[in-house]
Amino acid sequence: MIPLATRAAIDETIDCSMSRIRRRSIELGGGFEELGDAVGRAAMGGKRFRPALVAASFAAFGGELDEANTLYSVAAAFELLHTAFVVHDDVIDHDTIRRGIPNVAGEFRRRARDRGADAAGAATLGDAAAILAGDLLLHEASRLIALADVSPGVRAELFGLLDDAIYVSAAGELADVENAVMPDYAEAEAIFNATFNKTAVYSFSAPLCAGAVLAGAPAEAVAALDAEGGRLGLAFQLVDDLIGAFGSAEQAGRDEGGDLRESKRTPLIALARQTPSWSRVNDALAVAHTGPIAVREAQLALEESGARVRLRMLIDDTLAGVRSAADDPAFPADARPLIRDLADRVEERIP
Repeated sequence: MIPLATRAAIDETIDCSMSRIRRRSIELGGGFEELGDAVGRAAMGGKRFRPALVAASFAAFGGELDEANTLYSVAAAFELLHTAFVVHDDVIDHDTIRRGIPNVAGEFRRRARDRGADAAGAATLGDAAAILAGDLLLHEASRLIALADVSPGVRAELFGLLDDAIYVSAAGELADVENAVMPDYAEAEAIFNATFNKTAVYSFSAPLCAGAVLAGAPAEAVAALDAEGGRLGLAFQLVDDLIGAFGSAEQAGRDEGGDLRESKRTPLIALARQTPSWSRVNDALAVAHTGPIAVREAQLALEESGARVRLRMLIDDTLAGVRSAADDPAFPADARPLIRDLADRVEERIP
């Protein structure tokens, strides 16, 4: 999507931010020094497609990638924003492992246990460390944009995008948790809204618009990109829901059928609730946590309910709308292939 040199420059900017966090943490010492190291590990690896979206959009709207030092800072900011959300999400989900190794919370739980804390104390320290790590990453993302070498007007637009990304994602996360803990299922519209808010803005709309703003795109083009980025983000998350229910362990990055084991109230389940087969699906989901055979039964029940087909049709319709909108006159010719390519990449992930 972007040249290797551009990707390397973005990676270097992220590394510089991590070095700064480590340097400040060393100055303050104690457990905070270990927190700085843990933040650096949390930011390592990953696909880093959000900063790639910033750079790809910048180029598509006429920006010169080889003359774009400011681009790297803004692109890195969206990666650090993502990392912050991931660290905070792990606290919300009570997860202590990510990518097969202890996450920030897991590292500090172990630190507490090694120093004699009981289980409750270890959990308290782990959660506190992860919350603070996410806070540091959010601050660093804001700092990168605040110090970017851009005009006051562009900086204001970039902060507006960051503001939307944080507020909308926070609203989606809270709604998602609320939907999960209540005894009654939320309406399908509420579940779809939470799904959109959790991912679409910060993962697609905001990075794409940030690149366009940096390239000097007109307001009408940025507005059109915002709309299509939102649809791409929704389709991306709906595909994630299919992967969480039907994808392979390799696709999901965890055991097959993880969403079914955890009884997640996703759009797929919301659609199943609208079918005559809901009673069977509900019964199968109730025992899906017991093992692979029960997971397979839940998958079969969802298949036979028609919910998987309906969700796939919704994804296909959403992506078709994005491809059609790529012909909007608001988009320059070089931006249209990018939008279609993103739709293709989302579709390729469908299990």
